[in-house]
Amino acid sequence: MAFYSVRKVIFSVNIISTGYNSIYDSHYSFRHKPAKNSFLLILTKSNSVFHINDTDYHTPPFTFVLYDDSVTWAYSADNDFFICDWLCFEKKGDNEFFESVELPFNKPVKFADVDFISNIMRNIANEYYSLASRRLKITDTLMKTLLLKISDSVVGHVENQQTVDPHYSALIDLREKIYRNPQMRWNVDSMATYVNMSRSYFQHIYKEMFGVSCISDVISGKIEKAKEILSETSCTVSQVATMCGYDNEEHFMRQFKKIVGVTPTKYRHKI
Repeated sequence: MAFYSVRKVIFSVNIISTGYNSIYDSHYSFRHKPAKNSFLLILTKSNSVFHINDTDYHTPPFTFVLYDDSVTWAYSADNDFFICDWLCFEKKGDNEFFESVELPFNKPVKFADVDFISNIMRNIANEYYSLASRRLKITDTLMKTLLLKISDSVVGHVENQQTVDPHYSALIDLREKIYRNPQMRWNVDSMATYVNMSRSYFQHIYKEMFGVSCISDVISGKIEKAKEILSETSCTVSQVATMCGYDNEEHFMRQFKKIVGVTPTKYRHKI
């Protein structure tokens, strides 16, 4: 009697390169013709421009794009530093999992749980550059989780779009004002009043629309402005803190390092 084993195709990818919280200057631009079966995943943390099928998409921070091999990968900074998590990978073999998940190829997407996805990408980057013996198995597991989360989030985003749309203009206007005026003392109550919503509903709909809490966005606006001042002026760290709405220089320095990864002084020296 002959015994035959059936080989089960297991989900697997080949990570080509990856990075977390990568920072590029305001003139940064990337363009690349991909190889067959290769993909590029970008999660922005700054204003960006994505070029897809002859169209330029100007996107706010925390926008996600998954390029496949059918288009040229092209994106750039949008008049500011370009900050992103990114992941270039190849599909290995013919696996049913990859084909079964609903992924939003070649279009900018915003959705909730952006922090969760960013953390997965950070873990993938850490494992990829480690020397651990099981790093390939771990990265495959993380990649599967990442793609499933993206698929689920996109489906949820479509279902919730009707809820978000009526408030789109007001929230966009508020967000632009937050980023233009980081020196203002923004809080949840003042922002909710600005768009004429209750406090709890405003917090919910803001996170639903932008994928980040309103207070986190306020902090991001302050830090982005601080980076601009540090790179373009000779203002002291104390002056920068005041210009960005901080009463306490130490608080500003701790928050800047937590988000950017270096102190304001080291950031200025790196430029």
